[in-house]
Amino acid sequence: MSEVIDLKSKLDSISVAWHPKIISEANGQYIKLAKCEGLLEWHVHDEQDEVFLCLDGQLTLEMRDSKVVLNAGQMFTMPRGVEHRPSASTLTSILLFEPVDTEHLGGAESSRAVSITDQIDAI
Repeated sequence: MSEVIDLKSKLDSISVAWHPKIISEANGQYIKLAKCEGLLEWHVHDEQDEVFLCLDGQLTLEMRDSKVVLNAGQMFTMPRGVEHRPSASTLTSILLFEPVDTEHLGGAESSRAVSITDQIDAI
């Protein structure tokens, strides 16, 4: 069943950077909110594209041979198989669209990897 989701309220309750929260699902895609600050690890999603929508602040998406800088209101689709490293020099909020089988950090071993169970929004 659909419901209105207040993004500001959801964002206000997120306290850990790079810990996405699943807030909805549509057509086999999770819709996630996250706050970003500092660097995330290099990683790759071999089988899934990943859509980043910058809500506020500025998100940098480094790839091995280029980079993209997103400001509020801008979106970028990271193609599957492209190694990338997101970063934000100041606190930034993003909305992510990912297939439900997308592992945080592409399944890479990291203490900062967040399981799907831990991403489910219980706020």
